[in-house]
Amino acid sequence: MARRPTAADGSKLERRKETRFPVSVPLEASWKGNDGVVVKEEAVARQVNAHGGLLEMANYPEIGTRVTLTNFLSAETMEARVLATPNSREGVSHGIVVELTSTNESFWGVSLQVKKAGVELQKLEKNLRSQGIEMRLLKEFRDTVDYMQAIAGSVQQARERQMAGDEESADAWLVGERIRRTISLCMEVMTDFDSGRIYEDTKGAAELRELMEQVAQRLGSLFPPSANIARRMVRGGESRSAEPAPIARRGRTESRES
Repeated sequence: MARRPTAADGSKLERRKETRFPVSVPLEASWKGNDGVVVKEEAVARQVNAHGGLLEMANYPEIGTRVTLTNFLSAETMEARVLATPNSREGVSHGIVVELTSTNESFWGVSLQVKKAGVELQKLEKNLRSQGIEMRLLKEFRDTVDYMQAIAGSVQQARERQMAGDEESADAWLVGERIRRTISLCMEVMTDFDSGRIYEDTKGAAELRELMEQVAQRLGSLFPPSANIARRMVRGGESRSAEPAPIARRGRTESRES
């Protein structure tokens, strides 16, 4: 049997089956104490993989104890065994290392799956870069990866707010995140306009104009013209806003060729 490697100070090092990923998943750990009484303790999973992970908690069971973990976000439960405590292994502090009795990646929720997908997508980006893919397409790819990770984080934070009974705050936070992403996308579309990549016959351009008019109408009810004038005066007394970039027009010959 292969011996577990040791650190310079002689302490045993953990032999992991695969890389752990940083997460923040609220849990409840329960186990039977030496007197047979069930002990329950709140914990937060900090680094995990499909086989187990590092749990941060104030009070913890002894090595070898079988614990029942409950994911507060999904209400899913899982059995695990304690592999290490702060007193037993170097590098373990403020919690315990557990091994799930059966491999289960989904128990930790979407956070772990998104983290793993993000790593794979980063590898894919490196491969695309090595093949000489246009930088603008690489940026689009990177933005998509960032968006996916942000969405996963947004969903988890909203779920945590709901669990705390703060439904109104969760809704307001999600709306704010949606507006932030919309502003970012609109800035990208503005860049496409200025670069001449949007034409009258660009797919979706007409629908976008109609939608933007509806959005402007609704925003107008929130911010009346008097408030807009006052805001411009504060910013420097501007008498009119900047002229929007016109939609590029294709020539007849160009339209037929395309």
